[in-house]
Amino acid sequence: MTAIFVSADWLKEHYTEETLQVLDARMLPPGQEAVRDVQAEYLAGHLPNAPFFDIEALSDHTSAYPHMMPRAESFAVAMRELGVSQDKHLVVYDEGNLFSAPRAWWMLRAFGCENVSILAGGLQGWKAAGFDVATGPVSLPEGEFEATYDGAQVKRLTDVLLISHEGGAQIVDARAANRFNAEVDEPRPGLLRGHIPNSLNVPWNSLVVNGELKPAAELRDLFAQAGVKLDQPVIASCGSGVTAVVVILALTSLGVRDVTLYDGSWGEWGSRDDLPIEK
Repeated sequence: MTAIFVSADWLKEHYTEETLQVLDARMLPPGQEAVRDVQAEYLAGHLPNAPFFDIEALSDHTSAYPHMMPRAESFAVAMRELGVSQDKHLVVYDEGNLFSAPRAWWMLRAFGCENVSILAGGLQGWKAAGFDVATGPVSLPEGEFEATYDGAQVKRLTDVLLISHEGGAQIVDARAANRFNAEVDEPRPGLLRGHIPNSLNVPWNSLVVNGELKPAAELRDLFAQAGVKLDQPVIASCGSGVTAVVVILALTSLGVRDVTLYDGSWGEWGSRDDLPIEK
């Protein structure tokens, strides 16, 4: 099985191998778009020959909700245009906060890529190790990519509503505690405060240190403290379906298998006034 994480040293050693491909999956947290330009930041410095896996652009733009999964065919076309080949060992990275690389890891796997890893420490870790970055756009020959979407990875609102009401799985919300507990407004305008009834809160950044997951024993403790049982199914949720994948990543690293994503997350649930909300 492909390692979830690879180190900067490992990546440097294997960088020129034909079977390896690196993707830049950095993304701005909600609310920062007004003050930062992620495209400009990418052009100013990225790993050599790493095209920009733009989660924002690769989402379903026909949906009213942020970062919903695209159709398989449009994802495959986008990957081919980026020069991505699905039979390679794909290594994704973000700024170094483990904020968005897990979403890219998860999307690629959901669309049929078998060998996907995350660069531990991301761009910051790569630079800290003294390795070179490149600037400017990356243009690669067309990749070979046929997407087959595994819809079983995703739960819809009706599934989550039923489980919230009747049980059968644990809903784990990766948002910060003050958002989960309705103490502050959501960063996306127009959303209600609160959380899905009967959900549990494991803030995504509590699982992360230095751009990788905390040690397994610490992860187990954090889930236990939140009331999450590792032998029962989990549906992960967050603001827009991005940081929920950090929960999925952590659970996967602990060997938990039945873990799915509520792709609509609070962006969908919190935009509706006809759904139950706990404060």
